[in-house]
Amino acid sequence: MIRVAIIGASGYTGLDSIEIILRHPQARLTYLTALEEECGHAEMVFPRLKGRCDMEIEPLNFEKLAELADVALCCLPHKVSMSFVPRLLNTGVKVIDFSADYRLKDVVVYEKFYQEHTDPDNLAHAAYGLPELFRETIQGARLVANPGCFPTGAILAIAPLLKHGLIETSGIIVNALTGVSGGGKNPSHVFHYPNMNENALPYKVGSHRHMPEIEQIASEVAGKPVNLLFQPHVGPFDRGILSSIYCNPVEKVTQKELNELYRSFYEGQPFVQVLDTPPAVKNVARTNFCHVFPTIAKGKVVCFSTLDNLVKGASGQAIQNMNIVFGLDETMGLL
Repeated sequence: MIRVAIIGASGYTGLDSIEIILRHPQARLTYLTALEEECGHAEMVFPRLKGRCDMEIEPLNFEKLAELADVALCCLPHKVSMSFVPRLLNTGVKVIDFSADYRLKDVVVYEKFYQEHTDPDNLAHAAYGLPELFRETIQGARLVANPGCFPTGAILAIAPLLKHGLIETSGIIVNALTGVSGGGKNPSHVFHYPNMNENALPYKVGSHRHMPEIEQIASEVAGKPVNLLFQPHVGPFDRGILSSIYCNPVEKVTQKELNELYRSFYEGQPFVQVLDTPPAVKNVARTNFCHVFPTIAKGKVVCFSTLDNLVKGASGQAIQNMNIVFGLDETMGLL
């Protein structure tokens, strides 16, 4: 039985992680932590847990965590997480980190989009936690960098094309629409209900910090540099991401060839489902599935994907990674 600690348990990803572990047949919650002002009994912090989670959320004590846990799900914000991860690893527990602090391998790129990186040693050894592409490096890893929600949807949508060299590696456009939970539990005034209701808008035009992460992983899959434009939008729904990706084919490709490529590429991958029609956000809500649909329009290859930003884009993928790290069936707790 895997003993699981959740650091930052009072946020959206903390709640989703708690709920998944509660139904996991080979894992149990042993320690929940948060900032002191956000602590209390789990069912008081999250009334939906009433009768299901008789635990206190308490301030983090590293010694107590080391005694109680085999793995820590680190649900902390970017720039904060790397101040905790070295001490967590030093206690001997494995860490699945939800932040961007260990995703970008180039420290210069990280510091351009975030801040000074204070833990480059662990950065060099972190496994990038996208199981469909990097399962072998995740197995047995001490530290897994859980991918961003936008990069997960974008990469899964175009990985087969990049891997087989079927699209140009420049001029790719990734348009993505996310629900407001992507802003976290303390969002900006833009996400305030009167502003967001019956509204949709682009943000971080040409400068979103997930863009270099998408380019990094896309380049690794393609085996050469990939240059793309990533443009996020936010819409008036709770959770989910719809990505629409426009690519230039290197040669003519048919719909039949696309269908065969995608079904072959994702054969045996339990959480990627290839569709025959465009996907919808509601069909993956509160699941760890990613739906993908490639097609051809006006001479371009257009790929669509949908996922739940808090599940396959965060907590569900983290537990999928945890299962792989500990040698379990990766679907445990997620179906």
